[in-house]
Amino acid sequence: MVDDKRLTAVQLKCNCKPERFDFETTDELEPITGELIGQNRAVKAMDLGLKVEQEGYNIFISGIPGTGKTTYAKTLARGKSKDAEVPDDICYVYNFFDSEKPRALNLPSGQGANLQEDMDKLIEELKTEIPQVFAGEEYKQEKNEIMNEYRQKSNQIMEDFEKDVKERGFTLQNTGDNLVPVPLNEEEEPIEQNEFQQLDEEKRSNLREKSQQIQDEMEQVMRKINNLKSEAKKELKNKEKKIALSVIQPIIASLKDEYEDYPQVIEYLKEVQKDITENLDQFRNKQKDNTTPTISLTQMQKEDESFFTRYKVNLLVDNSNLEGAPVVYEPNPTYYNLFGKIEGKSQLGTITTDFTMIKKGAVHEANGGYLIVKAKDVLTNALAWETMKRILLNQEIVVENIGEQYRSMPITTLKPEAIPVDIKIIMIGNPYIYQLLYNYDEEFKKLFKVKADFDVQMERSEENMEKFASFISSISDSEDIRHFTVGAVSRIIEYSSRLTDDREKLSTQFNEILELLFEANAWAEMENDDEYINRNDVIKAIEEKEYRYNLTEEKIQEMIDRGHILVDVEDKEVGQINGLSVYQTGQYSFGRPTRITARTFLGQKGVVNIEREVDMSGKIHNKGVMILSGFLGGKYAQKQPLSLSASLTFEQNYGGIDGDSASCAELIALLSAIADIPVKQDLAITGSMNQKGMVQPIGGVNEKIEGFYKVCKLKGLTGSQGVVIPKQNEDNLMLKPEIVEAVSSGEFNIYSVEEIDEAIELMMGVEAEKVHSQVEEELKQMANKATEFVDKEDK
Repeated sequence: MVDDKRLTAVQLKCNCKPERFDFETTDELEPITGELIGQNRAVKAMDLGLKVEQEGYNIFISGIPGTGKTTYAKTLARGKSKDAEVPDDICYVYNFFDSEKPRALNLPSGQGANLQEDMDKLIEELKTEIPQVFAGEEYKQEKNEIMNEYRQKSNQIMEDFEKDVKERGFTLQNTGDNLVPVPLNEEEEPIEQNEFQQLDEEKRSNLREKSQQIQDEMEQVMRKINNLKSEAKKELKNKEKKIALSVIQPIIASLKDEYEDYPQVIEYLKEVQKDITENLDQFRNKQKDNTTPTISLTQMQKEDESFFTRYKVNLLVDNSNLEGAPVVYEPNPTYYNLFGKIEGKSQLGTITTDFTMIKKGAVHEANGGYLIVKAKDVLTNALAWETMKRILLNQEIVVENIGEQYRSMPITTLKPEAIPVDIKIIMIGNPYIYQLLYNYDEEFKKLFKVKADFDVQMERSEENMEKFASFISSISDSEDIRHFTVGAVSRIIEYSSRLTDDREKLSTQFNEILELLFEANAWAEMENDDEYINRNDVIKAIEEKEYRYNLTEEKIQEMIDRGHILVDVEDKEVGQINGLSVYQTGQYSFGRPTRITARTFLGQKGVVNIEREVDMSGKIHNKGVMILSGFLGGKYAQKQPLSLSASLTFEQNYGGIDGDSASCAELIALLSAIADIPVKQDLAITGSMNQKGMVQPIGGVNEKIEGFYKVCKLKGLTGSQGVVIPKQNEDNLMLKPEIVEAVSSGEFNIYSVEEIDEAIELMMGVEAEKVHSQVEEELKQMANKATEFVDKEDK
């Protein structure tokens, strides 16, 4: 029976023979470009997601890190974008009706930069032309005519008024601040104060009344003069506008002709022309008086530049260099990096801003195309996820600084016009994040209707191995490293299968493969003078990588070797068995044997899991122990109650334990303790079981076997040592060549079993029926003793 369960060396690893390939080195192969190997499901999903343009067909790429999700998303989106139209440029311009609400302009690709340049040229030209036209003789003459006419009319009004006042016995006397009516004496001289006081009361009263009347009339006269002045200014301003328009209109008219197909721009240019004519003084004051102090000139220049900012064009998105739709990957999707922001500058102790300080985000840049982001990064950045959903739902983006909508007291800031958004977002994350969003975010399933699932493995088919070799060739070309021999490729394929723990599969975690390629190249450069990377270089890279990470494993093996951790690999013991567990330290995992012991005694407590009692075991392990109890009840308590108290524990376990892969080991240790039949210590066992005694597959089978082999090698190989595994795990075997050789030479053994009885016979060296009979007999005796004890207590 033992020989029937022993695996041969051929069954321990699926070698990839170099002879199956029809090349000698990878530089003979055609490199793979743009093809995703072994991800047919994801490829179809991506193709659908990129093809459907309706709302909500954004894509969530789900898979573990290292499967090429990001690289493929970029490659596929860029390929799709080449056939798409180049989206419009996006500009922000000044709103002449409400300066706090900048206007958005969408222009065909390249026209945004043209408008920006044209507006800069326009203002610079007008800064020169307008002062010149107002410095001309024609303007001066027309200005003088208007002002002379005003002065003549105002002087005539004053002369007529003064004449009328004199006829009424008064004159107008200038006091410095204003004109005051003063009565005249008989000599037509202004009456002095003492002379006025000598007049009788009636005359004084009469003069006061006339003076007040003249004063009232004088106010009317001054209003007439002021009206004349206003009319003159108005006439002069109209004249100035007319003169300025003679310069402005032709220039702006040429711009209107250039942008006649864009109504938004035409409307904007009309507003610009109107604003310039209403602010001519800003243009006329360009020629400064040389006597003005330097500091004043500097301050005035700053004020001037601040004013002229309104005529600038903020080219938010320039697509002039694109060929097709944009593809943007945002590695740091913070709120501002995604949605833009409004910057400010410190000026005289306050923060000021204007529309030129509106900055774009990745959504603006990707508008009309594709945006690729990592789900975890979006979800962990404040407000990024909620804002992204709102943009997709509303199909528009508004630039606002973070927290504006949450301020308890509103502050004055810009409120730029919303920009329409037409974008497809490709979000990359792991399956756990996808499931969380799908279950707990109602809007997620409406917005991300396409899920592209990336598998971690693919079939180890002839076709896929050929593609794998071509992939290696592609990396050699793209990364400028040496090409690989066919033997090296074969070893890499074996390594890929080992990553999957499945001899029938290849890993699609291409980051792991890339690391091996780069490190093999490095070792080849250090130790190999050949032109190509050979099989030994790959083996060296694998061994050195393991050496870099296996310090913890070596320390544990040293402790076992020195007897600090108790593990027996010879003889037999009752109630003691070697279980196997896997430890993970970063990206390195390794197996090690663990002593499992069982003790039985009279009582009714059943099987006590010591780890559970002290909160050191996980739920799955607890379930495994309960399944074990179910097996005991079903097997031995059909005719009598199961009168048993037993304890199970993982000796020298101080860090907790989980998983059910020790179920078989725990049961055998327990049966050994009950029946007083010893268990072989030169064998270790791994495997879970169900209540009916069927052995079930487990994970980490390669690491577990290798871990026990290393301990046996440390203590000395005897030829009888080995590991018992579930039969279903045979397909997972991709063991190291050293162990395969040890099995081939008879120094080590690996057995596979389907039922717990087979495992019992291997581990105890006794037929299973004999073990069961002995267990039943012992349980019966324990039940009788318990009954006798109860009877004595009752008496």
